[in-house]
Amino acid sequence: MNRVLISIKGVVQGVGFRPFVYNLAKSLNLKGTVTNTADSVAIDIEGDDITSFIDRLPREAPPLSEIRNIDVSPMPFCGYEDFEILKSSDSGSFTLISPDVSVCDDCIKEMTDKDNRCYLYPFINCVNCGPRYTITKAVPYDRQNTTMSVFEMCDECKSEYNNPADRRFHAQPNACPECGPHLELKIQNSKFKIYEKENPIESAINILKQGGIVAIKGLGGFHIACDAANKDAVERLRERKRKSNKPFALMAPDAETIRKYCGMRLEEEELLTSNKRPIVLLRKKTIKDNLAPLPESISPNNLHIGFMLPYTPLHYLLFYYPAFQSQSLTPNPQSPNFDALIMTSGNLSEEPIVVSNNEAEAKFPDIVDAFLTHNRDIFMRVDDSVVRNHFIGHRTKPLFIRRSRGYAPEPILLDDDGPEVLGCGADLKNTFTLTKGSYAIPSQHIGDMENYETVKFFEESLENLKKVYRVNPVAVGYDLHLNYLSTKWALAQQSETKNPSLVTRHSSLSFYGIQHHYAHIASVMAENGIKRKVIGVAFDGTGYGTDGNLWGSEFLIAGIDGFKRAGHFKYIPLPGGETAIREPWRVAVSYIKYITGADAAHYLESIAFVKKYGSEKINAILRIIDNRDFSPLSSSAGRLFDAVSAMLGICDINTFEGEAAMALESYTISGIEEDYPADIGLKDRIEIDFCLALFRLIQDMAKGVGKDIIATKFHNTIVTIITGVVQRLGMVHKLHDVVLSGGVFQNMYLLENTVDRLKSIGMNIYTNEKVPANDAGISLGQAYIVRERMKQLSRTGKT
Repeated sequence: MNRVLISIKGVVQGVGFRPFVYNLAKSLNLKGTVTNTADSVAIDIEGDDITSFIDRLPREAPPLSEIRNIDVSPMPFCGYEDFEILKSSDSGSFTLISPDVSVCDDCIKEMTDKDNRCYLYPFINCVNCGPRYTITKAVPYDRQNTTMSVFEMCDECKSEYNNPADRRFHAQPNACPECGPHLELKIQNSKFKIYEKENPIESAINILKQGGIVAIKGLGGFHIACDAANKDAVERLRERKRKSNKPFALMAPDAETIRKYCGMRLEEEELLTSNKRPIVLLRKKTIKDNLAPLPESISPNNLHIGFMLPYTPLHYLLFYYPAFQSQSLTPNPQSPNFDALIMTSGNLSEEPIVVSNNEAEAKFPDIVDAFLTHNRDIFMRVDDSVVRNHFIGHRTKPLFIRRSRGYAPEPILLDDDGPEVLGCGADLKNTFTLTKGSYAIPSQHIGDMENYETVKFFEESLENLKKVYRVNPVAVGYDLHLNYLSTKWALAQQSETKNPSLVTRHSSLSFYGIQHHYAHIASVMAENGIKRKVIGVAFDGTGYGTDGNLWGSEFLIAGIDGFKRAGHFKYIPLPGGETAIREPWRVAVSYIKYITGADAAHYLESIAFVKKYGSEKINAILRIIDNRDFSPLSSSAGRLFDAVSAMLGICDINTFEGEAAMALESYTISGIEEDYPADIGLKDRIEIDFCLALFRLIQDMAKGVGKDIIATKFHNTIVTIITGVVQRLGMVHKLHDVVLSGGVFQNMYLLENTVDRLKSIGMNIYTNEKVPANDAGISLGQAYIVRERMKQLSRTGKT
């Protein structure tokens, strides 16, 4: 071949791909050009050794790149005299944007080298690391389309940028102390004014060491930080910011430090040290194994702590400055400034993470003692990702709790092209998903859709991803719950289809209401390209059902065309509705009344509920249980876990979503195979009744059986029920593919034992791996169902 035109699609912009192509072509004495287009990297190349060039492209591509497709077309010989990088062109299509990634080892070495011009510079980066998605305003990914456009490169930075042999060749965020962003420290608390004249990093370190709380502007937003070993500082931060038991995330200088406090397997360390640097949930060491435990208030009543490692130059400086000043290469791992820093999201309760300096100063004056800010704008706010490993047999899989920084906006590859649609998601932990071509593009973590600020974040993120990926949705999927703000937003677009936030070239949109648990199952179908019917098991806290009740323990026969509800837990009233979700002891009262009827007061007294909550309050709950205006019916698995947690005296108040169920899981132990009996109903109507199971559980309590044994037997009961129902449905419907989804399946004991049991009866098991099993995966399921149905309509010529 003398000359070819090569089009490469995938994550190939902002990752050093053009410099890589340039240097590879020069090494083979090939001539031609390479350029970024809006949808690919285009290579026009000629010479004698093109075959070697094409062969080496995927094998030697830059580490951050991800090639999805290479298309090669023969061209007539042109006679190029050299090989060069052309300016980017915009064809009107789209390419994939790289997520933000951790600072690389090469940049850390330069930052710690006294002779380097970027010594101690907190914004050092290169083509292999640093900000990407958070600074990208538009494609093609060039400096003028990022928030770095306001910083004009100095001569030395320009020289690096234009030198094909340099690691910063066409690195768009390239900068140095002379021409790039800089830090600023503002002290809020007069107690720390003595540090005002110091270097901003040194000042921040001293304030943190003295027990202060500092708002730190990072890659995708602000963190609020304090010394994790300082019990008073931790408790003060919890009082000022959180006012709940929700765990704080920690950052440690290295993996060895984390091992002081948590057990860590090799697979978990690999996750921690990857260039995505998520928060990884790790099991706490017991007090006897941990000579200097961290304050319990970091993660109260929880067996796990979420740890992450530094991922920006600034983070490394906070841990090791001024140790860098006395060493030329790397900091002394024995002398960090802190063992761990709390690095919790910089936001007010249930609001999006803060990204601007002015917003932080307006919202955090009563929380923090100082602000460590910088002047590089964050265009897209992105929270830290949270991941937990689960172990099945000899296999290990990371499961997302929150998919955001380091992963968003990576797309999920679908099996073929399809229409452009939008899935709006649900309510808690929300995301949205767009589809384009053969990709589904889930957004970063948006959060709980409970206020105006989060809806605005939803809209600004949607606008950005639509612009970057050139998406013009022709259809919208939304949840059936009319009180969800995501649903209200979708229906508002339906009534105002001229709204520019959605409609550009299309004069109308199609709207699809997708049932909540069906969308959970569809999210796993999307990840695996499944279009055939499956047995879906969707367990979560709440989802609006087609009968007007609250669902949450659903056995579905599901496919693209729709679903059949094949089974569920027996409905139980939730006394006080939303209040019962926050106060699980109310749900426990409801279950006990169902189990014992007129004897409920006696049994409630036997488990000390009357003593704890008072007879007046208990009697009030018993009176409203049968009033549907105050006690809606629910089949929720999550509420059952809450009720058992409250019965056992483990957790009776949810100060954050899922707290009681998480606390119950923490009591499970290995080596127990017993369970409680439960009735799974008739052959043609599966309605699982826990009356006998809970009665036996209460008897175990009366006998003084340990909470750990009871909690484990309860979990085993759920596993047995799932296995029995699935086996029955498989025989009736002749199905062997089982999908597990919903937030309850973030319970590792339940998930791992359920998967093992289902495999033992010959079932093929599919779970969420690319998006969370919680409601953050709902939008992917909505988008997938809408997209596939529209493809079916298109094939039949219907509208």
